[in-house]
Amino acid sequence: MNKRYFTIGMAGHIDHGKTTLTKALTNVDTDRLKEENERQISIELGFAPLYEDDEIQISVVDVPGHERFIRQMIAGVAGIDLVVLVVAADEGVMPQTREHLHILGLLGIRTGIVAITKIDRVDEEFIELVKDDILEELKGTVFEHSPFVLADSLSLKGIDDLKKLITVTLKEQQTRDVKGAFRLPIDQVFTIKGQGTVVRGTVYEGSVEEGQSLFIMPKGLETRARQLQVHHKPATRAFAGQRTAINLSGITKDDVERGDVLVSSEHFIVTSTIDVALRIAGDLDYMVKQRMPIKCHLGTAEVMGRIVFFDRNELKDESDEILCQIRLEEAVVTKRGDRFILRRPSPQETIGGGWVIDPRGEKYRFGHQTVEELERKKEGTPKERVAAALLEEKSLTISELVTRTSLEENELQSILKNEAFLLYNRKEYTLLSLKELIEEEMYDRLKVFHHANPMKLGMNKAELLQTMQAVYPKRLLEYVLEQGMQTFVFGKKEQFIHHGDFHPQVPKSWEKRTESMLHELKSDGLKVKYLSDYLTKAGIPNDLVLDLKRLLVDQGEIMPLDDQYFWHGEHFRDAVERLRNGTDAEFEVGEAKEILDLSRKYMIPFLERLDASGETIRVDNKRVWQ
Repeated sequence: MNKRYFTIGMAGHIDHGKTTLTKALTNVDTDRLKEENERQISIELGFAPLYEDDEIQISVVDVPGHERFIRQMIAGVAGIDLVVLVVAADEGVMPQTREHLHILGLLGIRTGIVAITKIDRVDEEFIELVKDDILEELKGTVFEHSPFVLADSLSLKGIDDLKKLITVTLKEQQTRDVKGAFRLPIDQVFTIKGQGTVVRGTVYEGSVEEGQSLFIMPKGLETRARQLQVHHKPATRAFAGQRTAINLSGITKDDVERGDVLVSSEHFIVTSTIDVALRIAGDLDYMVKQRMPIKCHLGTAEVMGRIVFFDRNELKDESDEILCQIRLEEAVVTKRGDRFILRRPSPQETIGGGWVIDPRGEKYRFGHQTVEELERKKEGTPKERVAAALLEEKSLTISELVTRTSLEENELQSILKNEAFLLYNRKEYTLLSLKELIEEEMYDRLKVFHHANPMKLGMNKAELLQTMQAVYPKRLLEYVLEQGMQTFVFGKKEQFIHHGDFHPQVPKSWEKRTESMLHELKSDGLKVKYLSDYLTKAGIPNDLVLDLKRLLVDQGEIMPLDDQYFWHGEHFRDAVERLRNGTDAEFEVGEAKEILDLSRKYMIPFLERLDASGETIRVDNKRVWQ
């Protein structure tokens, strides 16, 4: 069973005990800032590890409750899998409780637990009144049937019950997509002395590993994941659902900001016009008018823009989904299905939220014809349904596609003729864009490997495929690799895969010492010392020796007689030529010793090397040239 990763959120009104409850559950105080401790309120997002076993890992995000910090709240809950709605027993439902509840529903979060905190401050009768108040507020929302837990964070009453309920609930829940391309909306940026720029966020989808090439979008900056941390602990890889900090290479703090998105591929769509399905939040105080300014919260981004309707000029009370468009003042990174929240800039109010139908919106005419076209987009064309299925599963047969898309086989066959789809292994289909993405990822992994191991032939094929099999089927990886070798993007020597134009070489920092070692070896002719003596004298460290020896042998710079003695390549080739010219078709050891003036210490290993390389064959006490 693959391990699954989840992030849960604490939401609710200011001073209802979210941070204290988080500390009781995790033993971590998430109020880190001096101002937070002085004012006793949360300003920035706080994170802590909650639970981990062989099946799952759970993190907690504590979001600010004050209405002034609603942007941070939306950024925090946008990546969570379960919400704990915190309501203080001595106050009950408050304005920010309602607003958080609306936002959570609009963001598509479907799993919730209600924690009534500070129960030691009131009697049981009052707690029952608070329960009734909460139940009334939850009516008609996705959290209507959420379970309740009574807790007190100071006395720790109910804390174990809450932790157990969270764990059991998430073990029954599906995790995020770890197979897609990596995407992490950035919610925090900071610098660490001696390390450089670090970004933090919840991995929305896919996975990332140390050394991987990445892009900061929408800016289009290329970078590399120098180091990863999950809850302040070093990690070599991070998966969808995990809170992750990534130390970026070649990026300053001024290059990146909250709202940017860290991705593994430039194929993600950058746009400023998006077609959306919008639901209005209940009990709006003000009318929503055509082309009115709005703040759009998408992932961790907050961007100004305008709302554009095609079948009305204003609205206030509307329970149905409205198909419309958002035109933004700045570009964002998004894709179909992403959730968003719209807020009025002034006076501040949550207008509503929904999901992205098409990130590549265009300018349309006002009228019902446009709304009907948006409705068709919302439902998805047959081609889009096939593409979505392949994007999720990476590779499917015709029969599997029939099951996944509910399309007839004849219609499927016609759709799959489109150049966006690719048939491989005679029976399986994938997306051309996915094949290109895999090839790009393989290239990037090899790039990192070559940089770290310039003297090695390449990366072991089995290792390369294994690092990607958690995301893609092995048969698809094999196909992409084979295609890449046919087009010389990749090359293969023995079991090692490398860039098509890669050649192993001694790192520049060790070139002079290697030349010095080779010069010393050459100077000693055929009567050499142990190779380790030359390496030590040249100051070449032990961790480089194995790769350096292999490289120099492959290049013909040195030739092994045995494990200890090596001759300079020129001397070895010269000795073979002298021996050939000085002997007949067959010769004995004594003849060879006379010609090369060598003792048995060198002569026997040399002759055995000739046997091993096929230059000679030993017959009794003689060697026969081949």
